[in-house]
Amino acid sequence: MISEKLNKGHLLIAEPSILGDLSFNRSVILLADHNTEGSVGFILNKPLEYTLMDLVPEVESSFTIYNGGPVEQDNLYFIHSIPDLIPGSVEISNGIYWGGDFEKTRDLINKGEIKKDSIRFFLGYTGWEANQLETEMNSNSWILIENSYKQKILQKSSSDFWKEKIMELGGEYLIWSNAPENPMLN
Repeated sequence: MISEKLNKGHLLIAEPSILGDLSFNRSVILLADHNTEGSVGFILNKPLEYTLMDLVPEVESSFTIYNGGPVEQDNLYFIHSIPDLIPGSVEISNGIYWGGDFEKTRDLINKGEIKKDSIRFFLGYTGWEANQLETEMNSNSWILIENSYKQKILQKSSSDFWKEKIMELGGEYLIWSNAPENPMLN
């Protein structure tokens, strides 16, 4: 179901025409905030080769770190579906929350009380200034869809997520689902 209006909690699917952009080529982004001042999102399908304990040695966990986007890539962010365990989190929508008390989160992970399917960590985020995302939408850089997965999006997203969403769109998008990431390799 394609939505007409940008709202937090929606998914942005990179149009196949976004080529050569390392951050956004074949990206699926969860829109975490959207207001008159701008927008913030996290790329869901770009795992990095880091684990949480690589970046935070006090954490005894091999949770995968994802590339959240090109902004502030030296900062760690997280989204989750467990606000009852993590105080200070902010609801994005559909039972998905952003941030919260990191020390408490770290302690709960070390105790085994937070599982991989309920939290996702990112280096950086994707950000747009006021009206920038609307401009990109008008230039057909993104396809806006509802997040039908709700909080299960934390388990669903993978490196093949973009291809799956493009195939679901069907029609003219089907040809792109099997195209190489770099068309020069075709």
